[in-house]
Amino acid sequence: MSDNITVAGVSVDTRHWIEGRRVASAGTFTDHSPIDGTALGEIARGGPAEAEAAVAAAREAFPGWAATPRAERARILHAIADGVEKRIEELAIVETTDNGALLRSHRRGVMPRVAHNFRFFADWLLRLDHEDFDTRGHTNHISWDPAGPCVLITPWNAPLMLATWKVAPALAAGDTVVLKPAEWSPLTASLLADIAAEAGLPAGVLNVVQGYGSEIGDTLTSHPDVRRISFTGSVPTARRIAASAAANLTPLSLELGGKSPLLVFADADLDLAVDLAVEQYDNAGQVCLAATRLLVEEPVVEEFTRRFVAKASALRQGDPRDEGTDIGPTIHPRQLEKIDGFVQRALAAGAQAVIGGHRKDGQYYAPTLLTDVAQDSEIVQEEVFGPVLTLQTFTGEDEAVRLADDTRFGLAATVATGDRERAERVTARLVAGTVWVNCFFVRDLQAPFGGSRQSGVGREGGTWSFDFYCDLKNTVTAPKGWDQDHG
Repeated sequence: MSDNITVAGVSVDTRHWIEGRRVASAGTFTDHSPIDGTALGEIARGGPAEAEAAVAAAREAFPGWAATPRAERARILHAIADGVEKRIEELAIVETTDNGALLRSHRRGVMPRVAHNFRFFADWLLRLDHEDFDTRGHTNHISWDPAGPCVLITPWNAPLMLATWKVAPALAAGDTVVLKPAEWSPLTASLLADIAAEAGLPAGVLNVVQGYGSEIGDTLTSHPDVRRISFTGSVPTARRIAASAAANLTPLSLELGGKSPLLVFADADLDLAVDLAVEQYDNAGQVCLAATRLLVEEPVVEEFTRRFVAKASALRQGDPRDEGTDIGPTIHPRQLEKIDGFVQRALAAGAQAVIGGHRKDGQYYAPTLLTDVAQDSEIVQEEVFGPVLTLQTFTGEDEAVRLADDTRFGLAATVATGDRERAERVTARLVAGTVWVNCFFVRDLQAPFGGSRQSGVGREGGTWSFDFYCDLKNTVTAPKGWDQDHG
C-alpha cells in the first residue's frame, strides 16, 4: 500500500509515528468518509508490537523532556500552536471528510481551539506555582514533577480538539505521550505528529499509534512503564481500561458518556430555551455533553414544543462541506444502526415522534424528538449519541431535579430560567460536572472538566490537568541543620 493518501488535496501519512519516524504495520484497516461512504485509504493497523515500541520510545524520551526547562517546553508548545494555525484549512477539511462534522465549525471554531489548547497550557505551565507555607517553622514547598509516559485514548466525534485537550497538558507537564486515536477518525492525529515534529518536539516525546480497540489498547493500558492513562469514550470501554490498568495501579482520568438534561422553567426566555434545545443536534447529536433530555415545566410545554418544531424543522441536513448545512452524517454505519435501534425500540414501546424518528439516505439520521417516554425507559436512561432528544414535563423544582438526576450519569446539565435565585437553588442540587445556566458549551480551559457517577473519574483543565499529569511533591525543610561552611 501507499504510505500516503490524499484527502481533499491534503497528503496524510497513514503510518504510525514512533520515536520521531514513520512506522508501517503488516496489517491495515480501511478508513471511510461518513459523508458518502467513500474509502479514504488504508491505515496502518497496530498491535502489541507497535504498542510496545511506542511505549519504549516514550520511556526513553522521558528523562530528557522532563528535564527540559519550563520555558523551553512552553516555547515548543507555542510553536505547535503556530503550526496548527498555519494549517487550519487543511486540518479542517481533512477532519470534516474523516468524521463528518461541519466544515464551517472546524474552520471557525474547532481548529482555532486546537491551537488555543497548546497556547493555554504553555502559558499555564509558566505560572503554575503554589506559595510556600510554614509548619512550626518548617517550610513546605509544593512542586509538580513530570510523571512519565502517558497513554491518551481519544474519541471520534471531535478527534483533534479532544486529543489536544489531553496532549497539550501532558506535554506541558513534562510527560511523554502515546496517542491512540479512534479508528473511525484517525487522520488528523497523523497530521498533528507532523506539526509537532516541525515545531521541534524531540523524537519520542509524542508517538501516535493506530489500530482497533483491544488489539493495541490492551498492551498500552496494561503496560508497567505507563504512568498515566486518559480516556474519553464509552463506559464499557472504560471498565476494560480500568481493569487493565489495575495491576499496575496506573492513575486514570476517564471522561465518559452522558445523558444530560435541559431544564426549561416557565419563567425562562422561551426563544433562548428553544435555541439551546435545538443546539443539542450539533454534530448530529454526537456530543457527550449534549442535553438530550428536555425537561419542560408543564405551563409552557405546548408553546415550547411549537417553537421547537418550527426551528428544528428548518435545519438543513446534508453534506457538511456545504456552508449552509446545519447537520451532517453520523460517523459510521454501526453508529447509525445503534441510533435507529434506540429509536425504533422506543417507538415500539409507545413513544411518539414529534419530528424525525427515521433514517435518511446514506449515513444521515433525521433530527428526532420523542415524547410519551417513561423515566425508566431505555431511551431516557441510555446514551444514544445521535440526533435524538426526548421531551418530558415537570411541575416545580423538586420534580425537575428528581427527573434530571435520575440516571446513572452526571456529566452536564443545562438550566433555562429567568429567576437567578431559582438557578442557584437548582444548580446546587444537580449531579453534574458542569452546569450551564441560560447558555451551553461555554468551556474555559482553566475550569475543571469531567463527570460524576458513571460519566467519569477525575477532572482536567487548568491546574487540575497538572495535578493529574504530574506527581505532586511537598518538600518540607527544617529551619536548622545546615552546614554553615556551605551556606
